[in-house]
Amino acid sequence: MTMPPLDTPQLLAIAAALGWASGLRLYAVLFLTGLAGRLGWVDLPSGLALLQHPLMLSASGFMLLMEFFADKIPGIDSLWDLIHTLVRIPAGAALAAAVFDADPEAWTMAAALMGGTLAATSHIAKATTRAAVNTSPEPFSNVGMSLLGDAVVPVALWLSWTHPLWFAALLTLALIVMIGVIWWLGRFLRQLATRVTNWRRPTLQRTGP
Repeated sequence: MTMPPLDTPQLLAIAAALGWASGLRLYAVLFLTGLAGRLGWVDLPSGLALLQHPLMLSASGFMLLMEFFADKIPGIDSLWDLIHTLVRIPAGAALAAAVFDADPEAWTMAAALMGGTLAATSHIAKATTRAAVNTSPEPFSNVGMSLLGDAVVPVALWLSWTHPLWFAALLTLALIVMIGVIWWLGRFLRQLATRVTNWRRPTLQRTGP
């Protein structure tokens, strides 16, 4: 069955969702988007068609499995986030730009800028939150935050395809919350680092020559 062509608001919502969700779960974005195209649930824009290739699905599915478990282990999750700072943000920009691959260059560049910015915002909020959660000795909050991320990404992708206006409203709310989280937890982590430094300084002085 041939689906109607996507209009500009839908394309913008999809580009925003791909960018924003890439900052949280890049490999889930790649795998779920490709799988939806492969199964015929959606007609992927030409720039995203590569995601539904069997080889690409195998690679993104394998990395999704690795990320699923890595994100549940305190300490490993923050290391994973640190490494993927170099991956998620440019990938979010590239995926958003690919939505407008067949459109004028201005749209592609604007989408790349939007996707990269959204990916950076969600990635920094996620990394900051998980670093703060890892200061707690119990593992349950860590796993709970990870499972929340696992659930949010497919819901965001689905909304962007089916209800772009609802997605836009929820994305606006999510960005406000994330910016607040970055600011508040950033202060908390700086204060924690200062206390640790001040606690270690007398110890080093006593044990020094």
